[in-house]
Amino acid sequence: MKLVFFSKALQDKDIPGLIETAHELGLDGYDLAVRDGYTVSPDNASEMFPVLMKQFAKEGLCVPMVTGPTDLVSHTHPAAAPLMSAMGDNDVRLLKLGYVMCDPTKGERYWRKVDELRKELEGWAKLAETYGVKVCYHTHSGPYLGLNCAALMHLLQGFDPKHIGAYIDPGHMTIDGEPYALGIDMVREYLSIVALKDVLFTRDDHGDEGGHGRQFVPAGRGAVRWSEVFAELVRVGFTGPISVHAEYKVNTPEEFRALLQPEVEYFKKKRETALKGT
Repeated sequence: MKLVFFSKALQDKDIPGLIETAHELGLDGYDLAVRDGYTVSPDNASEMFPVLMKQFAKEGLCVPMVTGPTDLVSHTHPAAAPLMSAMGDNDVRLLKLGYVMCDPTKGERYWRKVDELRKELEGWAKLAETYGVKVCYHTHSGPYLGLNCAALMHLLQGFDPKHIGAYIDPGHMTIDGEPYALGIDMVREYLSIVALKDVLFTRDDHGDEGGHGRQFVPAGRGAVRWSEVFAELVRVGFTGPISVHAEYKVNTPEEFRALLQPEVEYFKKKRETALKGT
């Protein structure tokens, strides 16, 4: 399980800056955000990927996965084939797609939306076979398709797991109340990537009834039972990347870094403890 960091928060870093940050934090590499305005973007991927990967290799760093633009949902997206081609040429084998929302209050029908996204995944599977890059869909709580592992399997069931994968998120699984062992077993055949973020619940007051809010917090301060999560990952033989998201809100870059460093160490310890238990 390579411990990588989702580089969304490092848009200002060039390749030397990414390398320096990875070494300072003790990371294995990056979940590379390939988006407009980043060091590697959809427009320059064929040019910049070889440069980045060569310099990373010299420093012992890896890029096992890419998180694409948030609107990267359709296999006909203009960035889809060029990005996957650049990834395949540089041995980056996992791609995270964007999200699809479903709002029945606006007339959208759940199973119709599922059918539409599965048709898109058919196209993605063909691209995946062509370029040797597995396309992964992420569990995200809320009004999204694939909001948890159970719903994710509505999308993935029947596809070849060599080409289409599951990207699970224990933080969002906790929000939805999905048991870790059960959820992981549902997606076991497709499990390819795991996101790392912790969540703290709060009660929202709505007059004579309640609700719950949430905020993402540094690992160990929220509701996720990380020892159980890592034990389950080891139990099912998961060896893919684990991506630190660090989505907590802070006021300054210095405050962010002060929280991120111990979080990385926290996840390293949880990983090692689980591996030693095998």
